[in-house]
Amino acid sequence: YCIIRATESLRFGAIGMDEQFAEVYTITYKDMAAVVSEVPVALIDATRENVLAHERVNETVMRDQTVIPMSFGTIFKTREDIVELLRSAYDAFADVLNKMQDKLEFGLKVLWDREEIVRSIELEDEDIHRLKSEISSQKGSTYFARMQYGRLIDSALQTRSERYVAEFLHRLRDVSVASRVNRAIGDKMIMNAAFLVQRDQEQAFDRRIKEIASHFDKLTFKYTGPWPPYNFVNIRLKLERAGQ
Repeated sequence: YCIIRATESLRFGAIGMDEQFAEVYTITYKDMAAVVSEVPVALIDATRENVLAHERVNETVMRDQTVIPMSFGTIFKTREDIVELLRSAYDAFADVLNKMQDKLEFGLKVLWDREEIVRSIELEDEDIHRLKSEISSQKGSTYFARMQYGRLIDSALQTRSERYVAEFLHRLRDVSVASRVNRAIGDKMIMNAAFLVQRDQEQAFDRRIKEIASHFDKLTFKYTGPWPPYNFVNIRLKLERAGQ
C-alpha cells in the first residue's frame, strides 16, 4: 500500500482489500517499512471496492505517518522480495520521505457555469456585445459575424480562466509548500490542482480556501483531502529478481 519509516513491526487491523486476508501490517528493513496485506496470487481487479480499500489503508496509515503511496495492485510473491525492494531502493525512499515529512496533499477543482460566464462577457466586452447585437438584428447571412463572435468568446473565456487560476495559485502560495496544476476536464472545470501542505498548516489552508470561495459566488469550489502525496511523489523503479 505504501512505504513509511518504522523500525518496529506495526499492525493496522483488518482494513485490507481482501476479506479473507484483510490484516494490514509492516515488513521492515532497517528504519524503512512496507505496509502490506496478503492477497491471493492473482491480479487484483480494479473494482471500486478494491480501489477504495487501497485508499482507506493509505488514509489510515497517514494519520500518524509520512507515506509514499504505492500504485494500486503492486504485488510481490514473497516477503523476501519486499525486503529486497526496500534494500535496493532505500536511498530513493529515504530521500522522498525526508522531503514529504509531515506534508499532506489537498485537491482543489474549480468549476463555472459556462453559459452564465458567456452572458457576463457579452455584457462587459464592447466588441462581443456589438457582434451579438449584430447577429441578433441581421436577417441575412451572419456566418462571418458568428465566426468572429465564437473566436472572441473562446479567447475571453480562456483569458478569464487563466486569470482565475493565477489568482488562486497566488493566494494559496503562502499556506502551501508546492502546487501542481493538472489538466481540467470538460467545459465546466477551469482548475484541477493539487497542493502539498505542511501538516501544521492544514487549518490555515482550509481557511484560505473558504475565504477565496466566499468572494467568487459564480464559481463552484470542490475541495478534497487530506490525501497521501500522490501528485508529488514519482519514483520509477526498475525491479529485478533478488540475486541478479
